[in-house]
Amino acid sequence: MNIRILNLSKHPLPAYATALAAGMDLRANIEEPVLLKPLERALIPTGLYLQLPEGYEAQIRPRSGLALRHGITLLNTPGTIDADYRGEIGVILVNLSNESFTICDGERICQMVIAQHARVQWEPVESLDETERGGGGFGHTGKH
Repeated sequence: MNIRILNLSKHPLPAYATALAAGMDLRANIEEPVLLKPLERALIPTGLYLQLPEGYEAQIRPRSGLALRHGITLLNTPGTIDADYRGEIGVILVNLSNESFTICDGERICQMVIAQHARVQWEPVESLDETERGGGGFGHTGKH
């Protein structure tokens, strides 16, 4: 699938790291390093702009290595980029660790997955079909 992308960053286009990877890493496009203290958050620009086809979204997700090693993750996970959005992709990073973390220009800060989605039309009804589960949720099975 071809997707139009405008790259105003200083970095190469996002690319898949392996043959079966679902996501592509996005890089910080910043003039100077950003220090994230514990529990601080920042909007980090990427310099990338997309034109997605109708019926598709770009999902922005954390990088597992940053999360595990440094406690750096995204606040709105997954972030959604709609097909009609034409602004710059920005990434809301948060530091959930007890130590400060510096984000440098070109650092891989998140991953992006392109996904197809459906649109629905609501069908108001008076009742729903019964299932074995019914309305059980939030740990209703008692399994740990």
